[in-house]
Order: sequence, then structure tokens, then C-alpha cells
Amino acid sequence: MNLIFKSTVVLAIVAATFTNNVNMKKINTEKSTAVWTGKKFGGQHTGTINLTSGTLEFENDKIKGGSFVIDMSSLVVTDLEGEMKGKLEGHLKSDDFFSTANYPQATLDFTSIDNEEGYATITADLSIKGITHPITFDLTYNNNEATTTLVIDRSKYNVKYGSKSFFKGLGDNFIYDNFEVEVSLIY
Repeated sequence: MNLIFKSTVVLAIVAATFTNNVNMKKINTEKSTAVWTGKKFGGQHTGTINLTSGTLEFENDKIKGGSFVIDMSSLVVTDLEGEMKGKLEGHLKSDDFFSTANYPQATLDFTSIDNEEGYATITADLSIKGITHPITFDLTYNNNEATTTLVIDRSKYNVKYGSKSFFKGLGDNFIYDNFEVEVSLIY
């Protein structure tokens, strides 16, 4: 009887493995890209930021989960050169903005997913500067690539510099609270 019980347990585990088609895909951080755009009155700046690590979890070819670590110190400005480029990068990494010396990483962890094949609306916990808020975005995925555009309200993460949410009387010298990050994940 003990042998029959053990055989039944083994068969149940094997059956569960084949019916629950879960597949964890590691993100290729070298090939994936994240391009940010920050806007101010009368202009904008663009740049890149790198992922440290990330995974997407699939079940039956639909996204089931995901988590990412972003290297905040990798923030680069791509629309300027020379001294102006260095100054803006330093300012964005300073305590006025992302305080990368104190908060070298940001994270994004999926919490809920409304899924169709090849497309999902995702809610995730985004943590920047040790502060976590939910963010919702649409993700398109196929052929080992997933793409999205995140719209992030920096004021929620205590990024105050030039923000009308914190300072009055800035006139035309303000920076919009929302910035965008276009993401292409290769897995």
C-alpha cells in the first residue's frame, strides 16, 4: 500500500509539472534598453538607464509575473555633450533628483496582470529613493521581446527639484513632474 501511495504522489507531481506550464525568462540586460525623457518648459532632455537584473514569468505563453532591478547610477544623458552633459548627469544623480549615492537601485515588481496573448495591462510596485507606489502600464510581448512606455510621476518619489508640486512661483523655470521611460526587454 505504501508503494501505491508513493507512486500516486509521484504521478501527481509529474502531472502538475506538465499542466502548469510556467516558464521563467531571464532578461538580457546587455541587449535590453531603457530610454528616458524628462520635459521642462520649452524643452526636454533624453538619456538611458540600465537594468541590473530582471525576469519575466510566463504561464501558457502569457505573462504571469515580473521583477526588475534598475541601476540608478547608470543614468546617462544622451542629448548633450561635454561639460553640459556632465553637469546634467551629476545634477540628476544628486540629492536634488535621484540621490544615487544613497539609493543606487530602483525596483519594479508586478503585482497584478490583466492579460491577453501578446498584450497585458500590468500594475506594479515601483520603488525609487526607498519610496514605493503602484504604477500601471501596458506591455506588448512576443518573439522574446517585451516593450512598454512607463509614465512616472517623480513627485511621488520625493524628487522635488523644479517641481510645481513643491515650489510656487517658478514661472517658466519648472520641470514637469511626469517623465517617460521607453523600455525594450530582450529575454
